[in-house]
Amino acid sequence: MSAHGTPGDARIAVLDALFRHACIVPVLTIDALDDAEPLARTLVGAGLPILEVTLRTPIALQAIERMRAVPGAIVGAGTVLDAHDLDAVERAGAMFAISPGATPALLNAAADRAMPLLPGIATASELMRGLDAGFRRFKFFPAESSGGVAALRGFAGPFADVRFCPTGGIDAAKAPDYLALANVFAVGGSWMVPAQTVRARDWPAIATLARSAAALRRV
Repeated sequence: MSAHGTPGDARIAVLDALFRHACIVPVLTIDALDDAEPLARTLVGAGLPILEVTLRTPIALQAIERMRAVPGAIVGAGTVLDAHDLDAVERAGAMFAISPGATPALLNAAADRAMPLLPGIATASELMRGLDAGFRRFKFFPAESSGGVAALRGFAGPFADVRFCPTGGIDAAKAPDYLALANVFAVGGSWMVPAQTVRARDWPAIATLARSAAALRRV
C-alpha cells in the first residue's frame, strides 16, 4: 500500500485524533499489577491521558486492561515487536501500538488493523520503508542518541508531511525543544514516573511531576 492509500490515511486520522488530547506521553513499565489503576488515575487526573504501557513485564497486558477501565484514559502498548504482540495488545484493549523499530513483517501485520501502529525509526532509510508501507506517523527512537532535535529538523525538508513522537533520553528540560518542532506531534518519556516513586506508590509526587509535564505545549 502506498503512503497515500486509504488504509494509511485512516490510521493517521485515528492517531491524530487520539494525540490531540495531549502532547506528552508517559512511557510506563508496570511491575506490580495493583499499581496500574492508581497510576492511570493519577496521570489522567494530572492532565496526561495518553499512556504507553510497555510490554517489558509479564503483567503488561493485564495492566493495559485495568488502565483501560479508568475514565478518560487513552491506553496504548509499547515495545510491540511482532504480529503476536499486535494480536495480544489488541485483545487487551490497547487503542494504539508503538514499536521501537519497524520490520517488514510488523508493518505488514499492522496494515489492515483498526488499531493503529506507530512504527519506530531512527534513519531516513527506515523512514522511507515506513512511507512505502503507508505510514506517515512515526516514533523517533532512541531520540537523543539518534541525533535528537537536529535530526528531526533535518527530516522536515525531504519528509514534509511526516510527523514524529520522539522518545528515548528525553526529560523535562529537553522536551520543550522537541515540542517546538513543527514535525513533532508528541513527546514520550518516563521522567514524570520515576521508578522509585512508583514503587513507593507516592501518587501525590507523581501527580506533581505529571502536572508539570502536562503544562508543556507545542509551540
